Amino acid sequence: MERGLAFLLPLFMGLLQTGRGGRLEVEPPEPVVAVAVGESRQLTCRLPCAGPRAASVQWRGLDTSLGAVQSGAGSSVLSVRNASLSSAGTRVCVGSCGSLTYQHTVRLLVFAFPNQLTVSPVDLVAGRDQELACTAHNVTPASPDVLSLSLLLGDQELEGVQELGQEEDEEPQEGEDALFQVTKRWLLPPLGTPAPLALHCQATMRLPGLELSHRKPIPVRHSLTSQETPVTTSLEAILEHNSTPSPWSPGPTPGNSSTRPCHPEIHQSPTPGGLELLCKAACGPGIAVHWTRAPGDLAAYKRREDGAQAWLSVLWAGCNPEGWFQCRLDPGGHTASLYLLPEICSPPVSEALWMGSLVLGLLLLTVLTYRLWKCCQPARGPQGPPAPLKWPTFPSTPL
Repeated sequence: MERGLAFLLPLFMGLLQTGRGGRLEVEPPEPVVAVAVGESRQLTCRLPCAGPRAASVQWRGLDTSLGAVQSGAGSSVLSVRNASLSSAGTRVCVGSCGSLTYQHTVRLLVFAFPNQLTVSPVDLVAGRDQELACTAHNVTPASPDVLSLSLLLGDQELEGVQELGQEEDEEPQEGEDALFQVTKRWLLPPLGTPAPLALHCQATMRLPGLELSHRKPIPVRHSLTSQETPVTTSLEAILEHNSTPSPWSPGPTPGNSSTRPCHPEIHQSPTPGGLELLCKAACGPGIAVHWTRAPGDLAAYKRREDGAQAWLSVLWAGCNPEGWFQCRLDPGGHTASLYLLPEICSPPVSEALWMGSLVLGLLLLTVLTYRLWKCCQPARGPQGPPAPLKWPTFPSTPL
């Protein structure tokens, strides 16, 4: 019996795929089709069918919104317009020719890869060991097997560099699509003199049937000029505020601090009815800081940002808020954190509780007054009016 089924199954599958009209023709033919966020794409499915009756062809969606579909005799066109991340998913073209049915599955992959590369520091100095960070912004997918960052000297990867790691963080977004920023850090050897002129950070995204790349040039200077002031970072403030620099970042050294990625710092100052936190980074032009974390909901706090400075107002409401406040530096991804402890305070008494306590106090006072009144009443006989009071008599004694 099993042998018979094993013999009939390939025969049945062959009839299902071949039929009288042949296979489904899908354009593009790849099983995975990539489309960028905001772009449009068309998927066309056809089925030639011999005989007087035309084939029936229709696109169907499984776990996503299907899109706009126009079907006619023997063909169906699926249009995905202004693609978003929610447009990704599986589409199935189903066609029938007579009594035979065919299907073809296509997975739509939506990606984001804008040309938004930043480097920190913005330039390098020849002849010194330096740490460099390169960040790709507003990208997805962000996994290392899809997105990679590399340092190029000309068209070849720079030799002698030490990779310090690659990390990804979610970008602050106002829309529905969740995009990421990917940062990779390297420890560079001293660049020779004369300095190389064609040093780049390159971001490469590899998708099925598609490979994209962007480059960011990195200027290299011979040395600090007399007009340039080295940028320093307060190590004391970093340690106090629980900053998270790369473990390879040494302490600032005279004459070499401008080659290190800078770090943000958090300062606090009292204000009437609250506290104001200031996150700032003295890193030169082209950088910005943003508040990324606060106890409760970050949107509930009043914030103001201006390049390398960002303010956040904390208002006292009964008790001080307790928890972590965090800000981040872009580009570079370094963060600084501050933990606020609550002051000792008593919770406010509600109006209903206060009224209940007042009523209870009045009831207790009434009961106490009644009991005292009962105790002070003269004793009554079994019948008639209360017995008269008898004054005590004392024996008379002669004087």
